[in-house]
Amino acid sequence: MSQISSLSDLYVDELKDLWSSNDQMAKALKKIAPKATHPKLTKMLDAAQSGIASHTDLLKALIANQGEKVAKEHCKGMEGLVNEAMKHAIDHAPEKGPVLDAVIIAQYQRMTHYGITGFGTVAAFAKALRLQDDNKQLKAAVKDMIGADELMSELAEAAVNQEAAEH
Repeated sequence: MSQISSLSDLYVDELKDLWSSNDQMAKALKKIAPKATHPKLTKMLDAAQSGIASHTDLLKALIANQGEKVAKEHCKGMEGLVNEAMKHAIDHAPEKGPVLDAVIIAQYQRMTHYGITGFGTVAAFAKALRLQDDNKQLKAAVKDMIGADELMSELAEAAVNQEAAEH
């Protein structure tokens, strides 16, 4: 972590942290997604991977636009969330089926909520720094993540949680 003495420094530092966060979530989902059994969940997790990749590309571009070295800073917050996700969805996971799918959705949403708050924060920083284009792109990323999260909630409530309750 570099020395932070301005909002601009903080903005770039947070972008680098989010890049690490995205990479960690993507790696976790690559291990977790194949365990999903509900076809709609499998499809949503695949879409999530491409969404994460496009958001990572955005972060890299925004860092470069600030004239900074395009590098990430390890995110310990996401590290903890990924450790929890791996514990619940891999190490101590229920057998295949709706209960495992419910676990996967829960862990996905925890990691996604972390991303929503992080991207929302840097969008606010961009706005304060009068970086209108950055703000617009970051707000669009937040909207993408909220949409994906809402779709996961709908799947959980309409199907997965009901099926899990019956097992």
